[in-house]
Amino acid sequence: MDSTNSNPADPAPLSPDDAAARALNKRYEGLVTVRTKAIKGKGAWYWAHLEPVLVRNTTTNLPKAVKLKCLLCDAVFSASNPSRTASEHLKRGTCPNFTSVLRPISSASLSPQPISSLPSPSSHNHRKRSSEMGTLFSPISQAPTSTSIQVHSLAMIEAPGFCGDIYSHNPNPGPGPSPSPTPVGLSQQHHLVLSGGKDDLGALAMLENSVKKLKSPKPSSVGVSLTKEQVDSALELLSEWFYESCGSVSFSSLEHPKFKAFLGQVGLPAVLQRELSGVRLDAKYAKAKAECEARIRDAMFFQVACDGWESNSFCGGEESMVKFMVNLPNGSSVFQKAVFTAGSVSSKYAEEVMWDVVSGVCGNAVQRCVGIVADKYKAKALRNLESQNHWMVNVSCQLQGFISLIKDFHKEHKLFMVVTDNCLKVANFVNTTTEVRRIFQKYKMQKLGYAGLLQVSSSKCDSSKDYALVYAMLEDMLTCSSILEMVVLDDCYKETCEEDSVAREVAAMIQNVGFWNELGAVYSFMKLIRGMTQEIEAERPLIGQCLPLWEELRTKVKGWCAKFNIDEGPIEKIVEKRFAKNYHPAWSAAFILDPQYLMRDTSGKYLPPFKCLTHEQEKDVDKLITRLVSREEAHVALMELMKWRTEGMDPLYAQAVQVKQQDPVTGKMKIANPQSSRLVWETCLSKLNILGKVAVRLIFLHATSFGFKCNWSFMKWICVHRHSRIGLERAEKMIFIAAHAKLERRDLSNDEEREAELFATASVDEEMLNEGLSDAPTILGLLESVGWMAN
Repeated sequence: MDSTNSNPADPAPLSPDDAAARALNKRYEGLVTVRTKAIKGKGAWYWAHLEPVLVRNTTTNLPKAVKLKCLLCDAVFSASNPSRTASEHLKRGTCPNFTSVLRPISSASLSPQPISSLPSPSSHNHRKRSSEMGTLFSPISQAPTSTSIQVHSLAMIEAPGFCGDIYSHNPNPGPGPSPSPTPVGLSQQHHLVLSGGKDDLGALAMLENSVKKLKSPKPSSVGVSLTKEQVDSALELLSEWFYESCGSVSFSSLEHPKFKAFLGQVGLPAVLQRELSGVRLDAKYAKAKAECEARIRDAMFFQVACDGWESNSFCGGEESMVKFMVNLPNGSSVFQKAVFTAGSVSSKYAEEVMWDVVSGVCGNAVQRCVGIVADKYKAKALRNLESQNHWMVNVSCQLQGFISLIKDFHKEHKLFMVVTDNCLKVANFVNTTTEVRRIFQKYKMQKLGYAGLLQVSSSKCDSSKDYALVYAMLEDMLTCSSILEMVVLDDCYKETCEEDSVAREVAAMIQNVGFWNELGAVYSFMKLIRGMTQEIEAERPLIGQCLPLWEELRTKVKGWCAKFNIDEGPIEKIVEKRFAKNYHPAWSAAFILDPQYLMRDTSGKYLPPFKCLTHEQEKDVDKLITRLVSREEAHVALMELMKWRTEGMDPLYAQAVQVKQQDPVTGKMKIANPQSSRLVWETCLSKLNILGKVAVRLIFLHATSFGFKCNWSFMKWICVHRHSRIGLERAEKMIFIAAHAKLERRDLSNDEEREAELFATASVDEEMLNEGLSDAPTILGLLESVGWMAN
């Protein structure tokens, strides 16, 4: 029984010598394995010259050390750090045989034997003469050449009649030994005199290099040696950069000699244009497409965004590009496709394209698409699709809504029309009248340090549409206000006023304080709206933020009216008219259902902000919720809505949802976890089952449709190839790859915008503008004191 239950005897502990020997054996075997892999191309280069050696004790025959042996000079080193050993022994020239076997072309000792010193079939006298000529002339290595191949010893080809020009001899030789010839003008000309001139030096260097290669077939330079894996990885990164540049780098740039030379210097093969536009492009596109489809499959529902219907065409009015994206519940977006249209299209056509995209993404489960956000066609296409599919919520882009507000003011408010027309009149007169333009440029150079014309919107464009050009014109006019004052005070301009009625009208306008006040008011309003559009573009708000966003706009507009003493009535009317065009009942519903906007009452409860809604907006909430659920669930959904209105949410969870933190980029306070609004409905508010299903589908919807921006150079490239099926397919694939990468990085800008930011001098321009605004009253006061006014 004892023998049955007994365990095997434990192995005897190793002695210190045995443990050390085992460790040395393991170290040696590891180094041998690493060297074997390196020789096969999967490791460092120095293993071809270093070999692990296991040193044994002569008495006990046990391993006592692991060394590295240099196969070139038989030197032995410690194996503790092979990389450092290679750096100090091989790269720094300590090993005598390493530099003789592998040394750069530029090494003077490796310079090929000059042609003049090669054996010649001629007589001894000819060899003697060649030797003398080699003594007469200095090596070519002293003369600069334009070729990258360095040849340090080339012979001079004799050119009779030129020696006297190049060398001077002692005119009065003494009795002693004759001095050697002294070169004249070493810095002005080359020592070689060839029939083709200096351009022959490159060809001669190539000839010497060919001779050297024939004499020494082995490689004569170390260069950059990369493994196959390293080369493949580098080419993969290079191709990704090229595709993601989205046209900033052209295909023809890949064939540039300097780019090819760069690739050769870093040990990479030349990248062929047909490879990047063929196999690699197809593989990269397939990979990106598969990733996007997998992420869409994982989502329970999503929103389709389409941007480009409202954008200006980029091919002379013939082509436009509409970009479709899919917004996922977790806050991320994936690119779907780009559609090229023939300029402006009908609402019916846009509706068909949108539905084709929805069907293509969803397949048979079209209810997974919760809605669409687009920058155009809200009145017809979006509304028709919403009425045909009751579960959809289709909204218009808020960015376009604010931009349209600027257009509304230019069309409907007299102040904006008058200021724009007056600025156009002043700018056109200054830019087109020769004498006035000369005076203006003279003072602008003195004041700002550079000359140029006034910014002016094209006479062919509609100022109400090209608001960006109008904004630039107003800004430039204010920047140059003091300069314009100096122009009208110039004696030459006064002479022009005597003969030109337009000059007198422009002078009176510039000297009128009311003109500058009105200009400042319109510019300030456009700057206000422009600032909000930039914030919308950066933040990409959800539809629950739309009502607070428009309320913020109303507050800022009222402050603007008070500052510039402008009647609020007409201004408020235009704002409310645009609000009504953009409004969707989902704004109110998402605002009420998003826990981010819960308000704490006197009892300590966190309740939805129904008191911020109008009576009509409260009705919109009820109607929308009942439309989004089935007929059987409508009654339950309204009961749950009433419970949500009276009980709200647990204060602890409400506070957790509303926790804010400072954004490291903008410095503003933002919600720390934007996804928590949706997650609490799926967890702690799961008892409100029907209302919760509506809430999670509403509060994640985006209020903007814009996606990534293509570079203008790429748009031009598409224009060239838009009539080629193969060219257009390549363009679509490159757009997909670039868009996929940008959305992964959440980078929606383009290279042109980043370069503009890099070279912008915003602070300087702002100072100039402030100086212009502050100087205008002073100069006007000066004018009045002088008493000169244009007739």
